[in-house]
Amino acid sequence: MPRKTMFRKAAVASLSLLAFAAMLGADTDFLYRNGVPSPVSQAEARVGRPLTPNSYAGVARRTTRRVVRRSAIYVATLPAGCAKVVINGTSYFECHGTYYEPYQGRYVVVYVN
Repeated sequence: MPRKTMFRKAAVASLSLLAFAAMLGADTDFLYRNGVPSPVSQAEARVGRPLTPNSYAGVARRTTRRVVRRSAIYVATLPAGCAKVVINGTSYFECHGTYYEPYQGRYVVVYVN
């Protein structure tokens, strides 16, 4: 067996064992005390308490983003009664349920899901 393949298998086995031990709640700090580095920092390993009932709510809130897709429809001016909104950090204009993005002196219709 090539040396590179053996190293990869050993690394995968070591990381799998470490992940399994952490999942079971074992004290993995002994690795740091004995000078063996870990690819996961101590803070990353302890964030979230994944087995608690409501821990998924914060994760969903941080990862849910609205999808914005541009169309091929351009207009020179906005309709009356538009409001400026910010979605995912980008400014758009919302006019009666239709969203517009300023682009080179015109406005392009965007679809927000």
